[in-house]
Amino acid sequence: SLTGLTTSSHMLSVAGNNIANVNTTAYKRSRISFQTQISQTLANGSAPSQTSGGTNPIQIGMGAQLAAVRRDFSSGPLQLTGVSTDVALEGPGFFIVNTGGTAYYTRAGSFSLDRDFHLVTPSGAKLQGYGVDENFNINATTLGDVTIPLGALRIAEATGTVQFSGNLNAGGDVATQGSILTTQTLYADATATTTADATTNLNSIYDAAGNLLFQTGDVITLSGAAKGGAALPDRTFEVGPANTTGSDANGTTMQDLMDFLQAVLGIDTTISGGLSMAAGVLTIEGNGGTANDLDISDADFVVNSGGVTSSPLTFSKDQAADGESVRTIFAAFDSLGNPMNVELTVVLESKGNSGTTWRYYAQSGDDSDPARHLGTGVLSFDTQGQLTAISDDSITIDRDGTGAISPQTITLSFANDLGSVTALADQQSQIAAISQDGSPLGTLQDFNITEDGTIQGIFSNGLLRDLGRIPVAVFVNNEGLEEVGGSLFRPSANSGEATVVTATTGGSGRLIGRALELSNVDLADEFINLINASTGFSASSRVLTSSDRLLQELIATIR
Repeated sequence: SLTGLTTSSHMLSVAGNNIANVNTTAYKRSRISFQTQISQTLANGSAPSQTSGGTNPIQIGMGAQLAAVRRDFSSGPLQLTGVSTDVALEGPGFFIVNTGGTAYYTRAGSFSLDRDFHLVTPSGAKLQGYGVDENFNINATTLGDVTIPLGALRIAEATGTVQFSGNLNAGGDVATQGSILTTQTLYADATATTTADATTNLNSIYDAAGNLLFQTGDVITLSGAAKGGAALPDRTFEVGPANTTGSDANGTTMQDLMDFLQAVLGIDTTISGGLSMAAGVLTIEGNGGTANDLDISDADFVVNSGGVTSSPLTFSKDQAADGESVRTIFAAFDSLGNPMNVELTVVLESKGNSGTTWRYYAQSGDDSDPARHLGTGVLSFDTQGQLTAISDDSITIDRDGTGAISPQTITLSFANDLGSVTALADQQSQIAAISQDGSPLGTLQDFNITEDGTIQGIFSNGLLRDLGRIPVAVFVNNEGLEEVGGSLFRPSANSGEATVVTATTGGSGRLIGRALELSNVDLADEFINLINASTGFSASSRVLTSSDRLLQELIATIR
């Protein structure tokens, strides 16, 4: 009866502890079991013989004793909290935390961020996980404190790919010529007897009236020139001295000015056009396509000489560019998040029995050198207007002196899942950039935890980047773990050592972000256990009462 009282008391304690922790995050209920104590043998059993049968042993039990208190590690129900630092484990694994340099294990995922951006338990134990390298690739080699620098981490991303969609008007005219602009006749002497050529020094250029047009130190500004009706960015050019020594022994020549104009105007001389000098006349020939048509007025070419401005060159437009074409502008970003505007012009180059061929020209005023031209390529379409081939689908933009990666290569995608470019007859050509993978500066604003424990950061510029990964520890025998309080466990001799794996692998279960695992205590079961314990306790006490009466009767008999 005494052992019955003791075991019933243990049963009450276990049930009471379960009930007390019914609202404890990820608490695992305990189950108690009992076994009999050794019995008192009054007579041993005997085997049957030829003259008599066998007898059974006669034993009187000595009561009950505690056999085991086992912990039920089955998953509890999940509760969505919406809190990004909360995470639930669905399966047999454990989170790894560190406090005081010692590793412990827990199922409770109610973490929070401390002032150093560490994910910690309510008692301050730091969650352990894997970090990332400078390119946000997870480094799953060494466990460390999980850090999520909300509001402190800032990133930008360079544009690598731009996707386009639209239709190119295959019913338009093929480009046959570019625009041609010419200047007045320029001379190499004040008497207008010798015409200037590309090798003539700029400070030796005269007009027909014998006026010197350029002097050393003059600053030439091209401002207001247009290409395809769109204004070109302003650019300046300084006239250097003539007959210098060293690498620039010939000084600043007409060829230097021609190279400057070609770069600023974005003429791709590998395809057509360019600048030339013949009989003292400077000729500018642009690329084909109406969107490449050049316009330069006298007032667009200004010289500042000693504070006095003038327009020394007169421009005449002898020919306009023709051919079906379309122009679009898209934004890209360098590795520091600086925005760059890139112009894309697509020109109908040829028509044939196999389809149409178009050429694109890419230019940018944000290229760090004077040259606007970034690259060119050919798009081939079949007789159904579908894109069949692309040559040179990447462009290169210089970013020297900006602190960003230079040069930067951008791939132009004209065939993609979002909408490929076609070449069908229409009223006019239309093309536009519909997607690009670059981004300006962004700050880490929030994060999500995926099923495999990956911490995915959400930045204000829309970028998603991996910030780390929360691994899961599994044991051969979960019931062998020793509880140390604070919802923490540590290994024992019978639990086995922890095996660290990625969630969703190795039977570890999965993680559910913005949720918590609740206690797996069933109150109905615990109340039944309370009733059973109370009944057992009462019954055992009655045995004591009955024994006391028997003793009283025995004493009375002796008297």
